[in-house]
Amino acid sequence: MCFVRGMLTSEFFSRHPLACAIDLVGCELVWEHCRGVVVETEGYTALGDEACHTFLRRGAQRFVDDHPPGTAYIYLNYGIHWLLNVLIKGGGMDGFVLVRAVEPMAGLPFMRERRKLPKAEQLCSGPGKLTQAFGIPATFHGSSLCRDARKAFDVGAPERMARAVVCDVRIGISRAAELPWRFLEAGSAFVSRRPTAAANPAQSRAAAFARFGLTP
Repeated sequence: MCFVRGMLTSEFFSRHPLACAIDLVGCELVWEHCRGVVVETEGYTALGDEACHTFLRRGAQRFVDDHPPGTAYIYLNYGIHWLLNVLIKGGGMDGFVLVRAVEPMAGLPFMRERRKLPKAEQLCSGPGKLTQAFGIPATFHGSSLCRDARKAFDVGAPERMARAVVCDVRIGISRAAELPWRFLEAGSAFVSRRPTAAANPAQSRAAAFARFGLTP
C-alpha cells in the first residue's frame, strides 16, 4: 500500500485484519495533545479465531455488522484496563487490530502525569498503559478514528514505515495463542514484551505480508 503522510482513512482499514496490523506498525496514534509511533499490534479475525470477541460474544459480532471500518472498539480487560482496538472490514475477512504499544513522541508531560512514571519506555508499553497515558476514554467506543485528525491515526514518517517487522505469537490470551499474529517494530525498546523464542526474525513489511499470503 502506498503511504502518504496524513490521517488514515477508512480505506486503510478496509483490508484484511493482518494486513492492517502489519501496516499500523510505524504509523502514529494521535489523541489531542499526545502523539506516538505504534510499535506493536495484534490482529484478530472475526471468523475462526477463538481469541476474538466475536467467537463467543454476540454483541461483538453485532458491533462488526453495525459499524464501518476504522471504528474504535474499546473494552475493559480483566476489569482493570481499557484496551483500544480498531474495527477492520475488508480483504475477505473482518476483524480487529489491538494497539499493544506506542513509542511516545509528543505530550509526554500529560502521559507522565496520568501514569505517574518518569521513563518514556514505560508510559505506553502495553495496551492498557497507552490508553491511560493518552487519556483515551471508554466513551469513545463506537466512534470513528477516521473523522477527527485530533483523534486518529496518521501515516508515520517514511523511515519508520520502512523499518523491519517481527512476527510473533499473541500474548495475554489463552485461546489460539499459537497464532503468529503479533507484530513488532524490530529493535524497539517500547514494546509491551520483547519477541519470544517463537518469533520470526525481523523481515521487511513485504515479506511479512507474503508470509500470510497477503498483498501489500
